[in-house]
Amino acid sequence: MTHLFYLEKCASTNDEILQFLHSETNEVTSVYTFNQTMGRGQYGNLWKTSENENIAITTGVKESLIKTSDSIFNFYTAIVLRDFVANLTKAVVKIKWPNDLIIENKKVSGILIEKKKTDNTPFFLIGIGLNVLQEDFKTFPRAGSLLTQTGKSYDLHSLATELYLHISTNIISGLTEMEILSQYNIHLYRRSEVTVFEKDKTRQNGIIKKADEHGFLWIDLEKDGVQKFSHKEIEMLY
Repeated sequence: MTHLFYLEKCASTNDEILQFLHSETNEVTSVYTFNQTMGRGQYGNLWKTSENENIAITTGVKESLIKTSDSIFNFYTAIVLRDFVANLTKAVVKIKWPNDLIIENKKVSGILIEKKKTDNTPFFLIGIGLNVLQEDFKTFPRAGSLLTQTGKSYDLHSLATELYLHISTNIISGLTEMEILSQYNIHLYRRSEVTVFEKDKTRQNGIIKKADEHGFLWIDLEKDGVQKFSHKEIEMLY
């Protein structure tokens, strides 16, 4: 029995999935659409997507099945998605901290993880936006799609099914937290490269050193030295 459900149109897959989750089963459940009208990104940002060109998919997994900290689980979901896209496209796929996917310096995917209860049982809701066929990014110059970045096109339904199977098979990790963190840092975008950052409305060069087990990003800034940052405290300009 499949636990993947298609919605022709919805406001947000992270909201719609709640009606498909059941406390009595440990099955990993996903809902997806190609027409999400009010998608959410990190920290209240709106995730805008073109109709019938991209995939919005949310996967629900019981919190009790996840044995890592929330920060490490956030990183791990990025690894799982990165591995899928890299194997699919054969492209070099990097993770921009904390959990965006980058191909050829363009963002092709983002993740929003929320915790919600259904039947008084807490679930992680892993919302993924994956740009697949969209070509017009005039209003989002830092974004791209699998098509624009690799030249390859995909059937959206088939791709969503493949993504669901990959997530449902791999989302419950057998790795230790340190193994996950090591993999994450291997694929971390711009790690050990001179990069321009904006902090407190001032730009300066810096070098990403690592992400740590608490979710912080450590950067060696040319003026301020080595510092750690949480999301939104510093912006990478790329």
